[in-house]
Amino acid sequence: MIIAWFSCGVTSAVACKIALSLYKDVQLYYIETGSCHPDNARFLSDCEKWYGQPIHTIRSDKYTCVADVLRKGWINGPHGAACTLKPKKEVRYKLERELQHWDGQVWGFDLDPKEINRAIRFKQQYPDAKPLFPLIERQITKPDAMGMLWKAGIKQPVMYSMGYNNNNCIGCPKGGMGYWNKIRKDFPDVFNEVAQIERDVGATCLKDKDGRIFLDELPPWRGDPVEEIIPDCSLICQIEFQEIIDRQVERVLKGEISINDVA
Repeated sequence: MIIAWFSCGVTSAVACKIALSLYKDVQLYYIETGSCHPDNARFLSDCEKWYGQPIHTIRSDKYTCVADVLRKGWINGPHGAACTLKPKKEVRYKLERELQHWDGQVWGFDLDPKEINRAIRFKQQYPDAKPLFPLIERQITKPDAMGMLWKAGIKQPVMYSMGYNNNNCIGCPKGGMGYWNKIRKDFPDVFNEVAQIERDVGATCLKDKDGRIFLDELPPWRGDPVEEIIPDCSLICQIEFQEIIDRQVERVLKGEISINDVA
């Protein structure tokens, strides 16, 4: 049995489609955080029709949305964001305990060097997950994945059309200043809610050279959302994105080794 993780992102959607073409028994799972764009429901439904089978939606039994997690006082830091651990990782761990056995887990990391880096780190840190990376193996980039969805007649999630690099939760604590200024414009209610939570718990999303900066102190002109690319969460946290294995990434890109051959 293969677990394929659907995140409502374009790369995970294509990775799931490839998995269904490769393996006989593929179970599709989506973790609902309660903080994503409403258009995700449409995209998930379109993909279910494309796949010809349902996507199982699972969620935390403790938190209804990311704001619930942030109110506990841990927003973001050197070890990542609590909103990745609580409503995502812990939900995945619970599913793994319930299933007990699987032959592989499919992830939507693409051919971008940073994505390869993340895939290698994931494989090193979670070998028991038996991770599979069909997009990297087939040299598929995010634009390639978008093109495949377009050919299948599936409209990409609205967050991409709005200019966001990934279809993460609205108001991602891992975003930079430019990202949060865009959230302030596009989703003012989310911006204001998180800004108030920051003050209530005394913790912040952002940090500059002078230290922590609260969202309600953020100048509207700071940051560039085009340059500030946030990694698609994909159930792993920021600490796992550190680029410390450049040589292995380079060898994978050159085709000298397979992503599955990385130790």
